[in-house]
Amino acid sequence: MDGPTARRLQVGAQLRQLREGRGLTRAEAGWAIRSSESKISRMELGRVGFKERDVVDLLRLYGLDGGDETARLLTLVREANAPGWWHAYQDVLSPWFQNYLDLEQAAELIRTYEVQFVPGLLQTAAYARAVINLGHGSCLPAEVERRVELRMARATILGRPDPPLLWAVLDEAVLRRPIGGVDVLREQVEALLRATELPNVRLQVIPFGAGGHPAAGGAFSILRFPHPDLSDVVYVEHLTTALYLDKAEDVDLYAAAVGQLFIEAEPPQRTPDILRRTLRDLGG
Repeated sequence: MDGPTARRLQVGAQLRQLREGRGLTRAEAGWAIRSSESKISRMELGRVGFKERDVVDLLRLYGLDGGDETARLLTLVREANAPGWWHAYQDVLSPWFQNYLDLEQAAELIRTYEVQFVPGLLQTAAYARAVINLGHGSCLPAEVERRVELRMARATILGRPDPPLLWAVLDEAVLRRPIGGVDVLREQVEALLRATELPNVRLQVIPFGAGGHPAAGGAFSILRFPHPDLSDVVYVEHLTTALYLDKAEDVDLYAAAVGQLFIEAEPPQRTPDILRRTLRDLGG
């Protein structure tokens, strides 16, 4: 199940491959569609929408003039220009987060490290409400509830027929910080315990005693897609924006960091015991 962002990346990657296969520069391709080299670059990186006429002109330049391959690519273009599933929540969505929702929907593997909060895909409604209030405390209650509803809608991907594998590493502090109060945290830990039974969720905890590690700088996620022409994407969220990294050297550094976390964290089979111990400590 892909959204428009993933489709844009897919179309862009295929346009780049076709251009390079013809030995053309971006400037030459831009001239062919009465545009600039920078626009071709943005199209190939999937950072803008596509005008179907531009794509038809480029495909003709690249030697595709009609036929099944042209039809397939134009279908992808139309899907890339369609509204995402999150369109109904635009009133509470930051523009920089919209791309992530589509990428998350399209991913087959999500590796994530969290130091502050339970990952959004595993949050209960009460815990999500408490987290949202921390960052949006001035919002009206109705807007907070819209944001909670959006987060719960995101989580449905874990139960769909073709769910992604979520491999999450939590710093032990996540299990000890009473976001929303002890009762909310207890309910959240119980939900994490149930999540460990899902075949597509792998949950690990890195204990305080593990000391330093390569990912100590902060939370991040790495998304992998079931399309050979899409590279992995690293997502790093900040207070008012986010970074999307897809250059091989950046992805490799983060992949190495999360790989080290998988080694240094308690193994997944120990996680249920850790969560039960946490519940006892919380009086549950």
